[in-house]
Amino acid sequence: MAESMKGLHRTCRCAEVTKEEIGKSVTLMGWVQKSRNKGGIIFVDLRDRSGIMQLIFETGEAGDARYIDAEGFAKAESLRSEFVIAVTGIVEERGGAANENLATGALEVRVNSIRILSEAETPPFPIEAASKTKEELRLKYRYLDLRRPDLTHNLIFRSNVARSIRNFLLDEGFLEIETPILNRSTPEGARDYLVPSRVHPGTFYALPQSPQLFKQILMCSGYDRYFQIAKCFRDEDLRADRQPEFTQIDMELSFVDVDDVIDVNERLIRKVFKENLGVDVPIPMQRMPWQEAMDRFGSDKPDLRFGMELTDVSDTVKDTEFVVFKSAIEAGGSVRGINVKGQAGMPRKKIDAWVEFAKGFGAKGLAYLAVQDDGTYKCSFAKFMTPEQLDALVAAMKGEKGDLLFFAADKNKVVWDVLGNLRCELAKELELYDKNELRFLWVTEFPLLEWDEEEGRFVAVHHPFTMPMDEDLQYLDSDPGRVRAKAYDCVLNGVELGGGSVRIHQGDVQEKMFEKLGISHEAAMEKFGFLLSAFKYGVPPHAGLAFGFDRMVMLMVGADNIREVIAFPKVKDASCLMSEAPNTVDEAQLDELGICLKKTEE
Repeated sequence: MAESMKGLHRTCRCAEVTKEEIGKSVTLMGWVQKSRNKGGIIFVDLRDRSGIMQLIFETGEAGDARYIDAEGFAKAESLRSEFVIAVTGIVEERGGAANENLATGALEVRVNSIRILSEAETPPFPIEAASKTKEELRLKYRYLDLRRPDLTHNLIFRSNVARSIRNFLLDEGFLEIETPILNRSTPEGARDYLVPSRVHPGTFYALPQSPQLFKQILMCSGYDRYFQIAKCFRDEDLRADRQPEFTQIDMELSFVDVDDVIDVNERLIRKVFKENLGVDVPIPMQRMPWQEAMDRFGSDKPDLRFGMELTDVSDTVKDTEFVVFKSAIEAGGSVRGINVKGQAGMPRKKIDAWVEFAKGFGAKGLAYLAVQDDGTYKCSFAKFMTPEQLDALVAAMKGEKGDLLFFAADKNKVVWDVLGNLRCELAKELELYDKNELRFLWVTEFPLLEWDEEEGRFVAVHHPFTMPMDEDLQYLDSDPGRVRAKAYDCVLNGVELGGGSVRIHQGDVQEKMFEKLGISHEAAMEKFGFLLSAFKYGVPPHAGLAFGFDRMVMLMVGADNIREVIAFPKVKDASCLMSEAPNTVDEAQLDELGICLKKTEE
């Protein structure tokens, strides 16, 4: 029978008890982790969010604070895993060997009073760290999963990181301002989540993909430093580091340029990592132009913890008879390779598996050349090249005995994608980097525009309000694809932590940008009218950035995916296994909203 808490007050959490409390009475409350009955003495591990405290129940002389009465001992005998209890007792040093794995491993509480606040059924899986239980089952019973110490640590850590961020930005003169969740739809990029309006039949709100337009409005309104730990929503396919709803550390600053934004965010990162991990992040961080990142690493978020950089061998192979190489170069593409040091002996079956891996990123295939220990070559395309041409290719790749060379030939975008991903996957499998190393990088000077073959027009790489680099403004008409943006991404160990840009604040540049994107004045006013109207009344130069908060915490705690740092995450089909959202609604609700569902065939 569950008892009440009347008259009881918790003095501290389990792991907050210290040696200073030895000999003193404490009242603790929490869940039974496990119970061990040794006959005349019962040991119980009591757990709360702070950790575990060992309890001892033993009968003895009446009135002695070290002992519990027969009724209390009987309650202790009835305890099962996940019962919620309140106990009062005396803090002692452990009688046996200390448990070095616990913060309270040298202490125990000898209980003289117990109340069972709530009983529990046997949980469907053990509440323990590093659970081997399938994730689907854990997510179905997320309220139990969240009791596990590793998830508890992650969520406490997340809260502490948020506090560090908030304190830093407030000290830097930022104002924390909330922007609306119910917005109008401005479909650019990912799909919006739509919310029907009952009051305005036939119309819809959209949940924000980011607070972009509103934070620029705030700059127009004079709030020159804004931030928000903001909920955002995108209806897109999920990956390990993506969710349909996620959290951004969102900010915007007025009267700044690229260096100002990077400076404040480098100092933010340094503070957050020092306060929460004890890690000294050196600043200023390395910067790398987008073009260099793509040419060297095949990625705009390169992992710098290992080498294996891409080498452009187009000039070396352009006159060979290998049609795969020749046709790629003639079509305006390139031939590039990576040198996998010491892997010439890789079995053919494994090489074939890497070829299939490359095809998953758009490659038609993957050419390879192994420099064997006797100096001869084992090569998939040797019959199309002379010995001299093969020697020149190996030399261009800085190949040595024992090296395995992989080559991709196609449009640059495909080659970069193939070799960039192959490079990272090989490094992971071959353990070429230290998992504890932190390599930060700013990737800068992104292209402003890219050509979309399907739409037959230029599209914005970031968004239509990104400022071109001053020296490239002259090319907006003559060579739009050449124009670089004042955009910047912060990358950690091959993962994009966040990114942003300087915004356009000049009317003529904004009009030109819309023109290049094929957006008419009428269409621009339809999509972004309230922002463009605000720009008529004095807009300061401004810039911003947003970090993916979930992703940042994931990297800091060393988790494999962001579900491990979000209290109630969705799975890959954007559903919640615990609450069973999304779900159907009553016909009456749909009628009130004027919504009729269209049946689709299976």
